[in-house]
Amino acid sequence: MANEQTIPLLPCHSIDEIVPFYEMLGFEVTYRQTRPNPHVALRREDINLHFFGMDGYDPAQSYSTCLVVVPDINELFEAFAAGMRAVHGKILVSGIPRMTRPRLRNDRYTGFVVIDPGGNWIRITKPGKEPEARTKLALAMENAARQADARGDERQALKILEGALKRADAADPERAAAEQFRAELLERISGRAPGEPPA
Repeated sequence: MANEQTIPLLPCHSIDEIVPFYEMLGFEVTYRQTRPNPHVALRREDINLHFFGMDGYDPAQSYSTCLVVVPDINELFEAFAAGMRAVHGKILVSGIPRMTRPRLRNDRYTGFVVIDPGGNWIRITKPGKEPEARTKLALAMENAARQADARGDERQALKILEGALKRADAADPERAAAEQFRAELLERISGRAPGEPPA
């Protein structure tokens, strides 16, 4: 057979929370039902995601994930970021929902993650081999991205990144990116914008 299509069906507390989030990212509703079971189908070009509502579902306890392979992650990231900025005035980087920035995650894939209101991890990546990280700081960023963006362990990622920044040469070409990633991790851990005082 050929031309098969697989579409994930992901859980959420409420499809009414899911729809505006994905519309903000440029998706359109292609199907919606409320009875007998809440279900919504969303599409953006060739990306199809379906969601079902589940009583008592806790997004913070979600293990749901899917992989979306696209030819150009930067173009998709910028489109998603523009949607977030238009609605929220910024890219959401902490809490649920949120989105990570594109980063090299291992010696093969670069990608970013969207965590939606249902707590589902939509992992955006592209096919093919990426150039390997070349400096020690770049390798540390790759490892930190695996911890934070793939496993959700921002504290371990911050520990890795801060250690590498202490040892890195001030002229390291990756230093600015590493410091930006560090600031993002601090924001994700604290749930506050950099410089914003505690509540």
